[in-house]
Amino acid sequence: MPQLDFGNPLMIAQIVWLLIIFGVLYYVLATYALPRVEAVLEDRRRRIEGDLEAAQAAKAEADAAITAHREATSKARAEAQAAIAAAMQSAQLEATQRSEALAARLADQINAAEARITAARDTAMGALRQVSTETTEALLHRLTGQSEQAAVGPAVDRALAARGLG
Repeated sequence: MPQLDFGNPLMIAQIVWLLIIFGVLYYVLATYALPRVEAVLEDRRRRIEGDLEAAQAAKAEADAAITAHREATSKARAEAQAAIAAAMQSAQLEATQRSEALAARLADQINAAEARITAARDTAMGALRQVSTETTEALLHRLTGQSEQAAVGPAVDRALAARGLG
C-alpha cells in the first residue's frame, strides 16, 4: 500500500504530526468537552431518576385515589340499595293500606248495594204477589162471576213458591 510507505521521509513527519494533533485533541476533549458531556449526562440521569420517583409517587397517589373512589362508590351503592329497599317497603305498605281501604270501601258499597237490591226485590215480590192476587181475582170474577179472596191468596202463594219466587 503506497499510503504506508515508511521509507518516505515525509511519512515520518506526518506520523509525528498525527500524534501531536491527536494528543492535543485528546487533551482538549478530556479537559473541556468530555466533562461537559459527562455533566449533561449526569444531569439527565438525575432528572430521569427524579421523574421516575415522581411518577411512582403519582402512581401510588392515583392508586390510593382509585381505592378511595371504589370504596366511596361501593358505599354509595349500598346506601342507594338501602334507600331503594326502604322506598319499596314504604310503597308496598302504602299500597297495602290503600288496597285495604279500597277493599273496605268496596265491601261497604257492595253491602249497601245488596241491601238495596234485597229491598227492591222484596218490594217487587210484594208488588208481584199483590198484582198476581188482583189479576187472579179479576180473571176469576170475569170467568165465574164470583170472587173468592180467601182461596186466591194461598193459591197465588203456592204458585209463586213453586216457581221459586215466593
